[in-house]
Amino acid sequence: MDRVALRGLRARGHHGVFPHEREEGQTFVVDVVLGLDTSRAAADDDLAKTVHYGIVAEEVVAVVEGDPVDLIETLAERIAQQCLKHGGVLEVEVTLHKPEAPITVPFDDVTITITRSRV
Repeated sequence: MDRVALRGLRARGHHGVFPHEREEGQTFVVDVVLGLDTSRAAADDDLAKTVHYGIVAEEVVAVVEGDPVDLIETLAERIAQQCLKHGGVLEVEVTLHKPEAPITVPFDDVTITITRSRV
């Protein structure tokens, strides 16, 4: 299976369990790796036979900017399901970063990584 990766997509969302997270919002960063067969697209040099990663990027940002949820697990699942709506995408790995998580000790990042497929 081939991979198309989008890394570092940024969007402001209002997700979290604390009221200030919902009110003020924060930046989320998303990496997606799409699993698909790109051989037909490469053979014919045809965008219609692969995934349009520009559209996927816009959709991922729209999910992050959309309806708030409590958990990053839920947000990652929503992103994965949106990516799987593209016909050629057979599998997706989503890493969701929450670098502004409300943690009381010094840290670099909080992430969740999920993998979903059409199976």
